[in-house]
Amino acid sequence: MKDKLPPLQGLYYFYQAAKLGSFKDAASTLYVSAAAISQQIRQLEEQLGCELFYRQHRKVMLTAEGHSLFKELSQGFEQIIRGVQSIHNDAEPNRLSISTLPSFAQHWLVPRIQSFREQYPELSLLLEPNNKLVTFQDDSVDICIRYGEGQYPDVESRLLMEDIIYPVCHPLYQQQHNIHTIHDLHKADLIEDTWPDMDWSLWLNHVGAPIGTRTLQYNGAHFVVEGALSVQGVGLIKHSLAYRYIKEGTLVRIGDFALKPRFAYYVCAPANHFNRPKIQTFLSWLNQEVDEFKRCDMSHLSVIETDYVLRPNSL
Repeated sequence: MKDKLPPLQGLYYFYQAAKLGSFKDAASTLYVSAAAISQQIRQLEEQLGCELFYRQHRKVMLTAEGHSLFKELSQGFEQIIRGVQSIHNDAEPNRLSISTLPSFAQHWLVPRIQSFREQYPELSLLLEPNNKLVTFQDDSVDICIRYGEGQYPDVESRLLMEDIIYPVCHPLYQQQHNIHTIHDLHKADLIEDTWPDMDWSLWLNHVGAPIGTRTLQYNGAHFVVEGALSVQGVGLIKHSLAYRYIKEGTLVRIGDFALKPRFAYYVCAPANHFNRPKIQTFLSWLNQEVDEFKRCDMSHLSVIETDYVLRPNSL
């Protein structure tokens, strides 16, 4: 036999016809005509130099050579089919695992997640707050939400929402230190996140306010929010994390300036994960929540669009 293999299409048509015992049924399965099946198999027989089927009036039967070829092709094609299915199959279709930043989880997502549970009680949720990028080398995480430029290796990134940054503090701290405008911030205890967060000096420079001195640093935006809530000083915080507390009255915004950095929130996963029904369900709900959040009134804010970078390696 020649080393050169026959065309894969002819081999696959033969495999389907042999498995189903009918050219007509194979044609229906492959969405082609019975004549196309017959032609491909005839060409295959010519290339192999033997007949593979006994043609009868309403059915076909394998010859000895056909049986031998079908046995070998079955192992190969079934392994290929399993490999393709493993990419699209979801081992746990009723369990949704989400990895995201601790700050976004605590101050934005978790307060809203009950509405998702009420609408989709059949889905169990696992929320994993983590600053580390997910590799998706196993099936432990379905999707992640990250803050950055949306350029992550080996995953598809879809824009979720942009954000703005402004200073906030507890009303009691504002009264105690008489801080009402951005020009009063030099008197405040400035709370700053070490990584990945905003730089107070850059922010103040962009809005034209006196440079203050940071007196407290935390490693994590969620700690900055908690520090502001605990009357420790003025935190430089994303709108997505602060707005709920401003609305409740437990935080107040200082001044009417906000900066819009080039970073934004993205949902990230391998491209095939976005075909999973549970992820499509979650993203439909999530985008509705984002649309509702975007409707909050910010008409009184002066938003400065810049190429302002928080710090490299934002997640």
